[in-house]
Amino acid sequence: MPKAWQTYLQEHKGEALADLLDFLRIPSISALPDYAADVQRAAEWVAQRLQKAGLEKAQVMPTQGHPVVYAEWLHAPGKPTVMIYGHFDTQPVDPLDLWEHPPFEPTLEGDRIYARGATDDKGNMLAPILALEALLKTEGRLPVNVKCFFEGQEEIGSPHLSDFIAAHQDLLACDLVLSADGGQFSETQPSLTISLRGICSLQIDVTGPAYDLHSGTYGGTVQNPIHALVRLLDSMRSPDGRIAVKGFYDEVVELTPEERAQLAAIPFDEEAYKKELGVEALFGEPGYTPLERTTVRPTLEVNGIWGGFQGEGTKTVLPSQAHAKISCRLVPRQTPSRVLECIRQHIAQNTPPGVRVEVRTSEHGTPAYLIPADHPGLQAAREVLKALYGVEPFYTRMGGSVPVCSMFLEHLGVYTVTFAFGLHDERTHSPNEFFRLSSFKRAQEAYGRLLERLGQGEGL
Repeated sequence: MPKAWQTYLQEHKGEALADLLDFLRIPSISALPDYAADVQRAAEWVAQRLQKAGLEKAQVMPTQGHPVVYAEWLHAPGKPTVMIYGHFDTQPVDPLDLWEHPPFEPTLEGDRIYARGATDDKGNMLAPILALEALLKTEGRLPVNVKCFFEGQEEIGSPHLSDFIAAHQDLLACDLVLSADGGQFSETQPSLTISLRGICSLQIDVTGPAYDLHSGTYGGTVQNPIHALVRLLDSMRSPDGRIAVKGFYDEVVELTPEERAQLAAIPFDEEAYKKELGVEALFGEPGYTPLERTTVRPTLEVNGIWGGFQGEGTKTVLPSQAHAKISCRLVPRQTPSRVLECIRQHIAQNTPPGVRVEVRTSEHGTPAYLIPADHPGLQAAREVLKALYGVEPFYTRMGGSVPVCSMFLEHLGVYTVTFAFGLHDERTHSPNEFFRLSSFKRAQEAYGRLLERLGQGEGL
């Protein structure tokens, strides 16, 4: 027989969907200054929804950039304090012409709701709010103390969040964080993410002559900045895919045989993977599986390169400048500053003659994050997922980065359990992003069960 809070969720599912549609209509794109007011509007929407759910002290709090939202319910003496995290900002929508529906006009098709931010992260972060509401409306209390902390700058790397958390350690103090930003392995197979790669980035600016030159008059007499940049970039990786920057791997710790076996237990269909990506062959660091390369090995990737004439037709120019953007995904124990310094030294030692190079590094690199596999919060989540899905969850490692996890660990001394229900095919960051309504429903149920389980356990 369902519990009262479960019945409440079922009876109010229409209102929950209406709330999600309303939330998705707000174009809260954090990367574009023209949408700053919409990010603020999304924050206010979240604060109001938390207050309606029964949380206390719901408020929008400023940072040096986009705002955060905080709320709490702290009336469970002797019980742990759990903080629920998510983000209400979204990625830009480009290329707009590839969307089948306007990205901020949510569209229902069968079990799917299409909109920018549907799975990343508005659908996922609204679910725990609805679970909290159901518990408070039916039981008048929560099984644990709860703090909610939602941000509006995750999609730009949370550049101002570290300072905010450091300045509000007492307000945000807790025993465990649950992150509603992430997903599951499949609709029938749950997973627990135990690590996230870190990230750092830089831009290389190569300058040759003082101005663009006529390639017929001057070609062959001065170094072409584009040629120099291409040679410089090529020197950073060996032909087989191993990163050739001296010192890049110094801090990397190899996985144990047990950890590699844990990853190997996760099904991976290489042929289906290639077909999905539209490539004929996979490429990468020798000695590692594709899954290992995308989750537990560091990377150095050129994200963009430009310079010279790029319009239609021909312009015989020898350009004055060339530029490239690079990002590196980092694994546990690698430090962003150390990796960036290694790359800077490599560039200095390998710059071709005749050009000047400026390296501009990111201000907000993020280290990798790793939670112990035996952490009690992770084990509680495992029990809930096993009960919901009927099978043991995989222990997975995510190739992407969620900067706030390492920030919580650094400033609050607490680990974050990723507890979200997006799926890999839901076109996160791409046109036609969507979220399954079945996942939206399951996420609400899962959060209710997990909060109850955490209220029963010890050791957090």
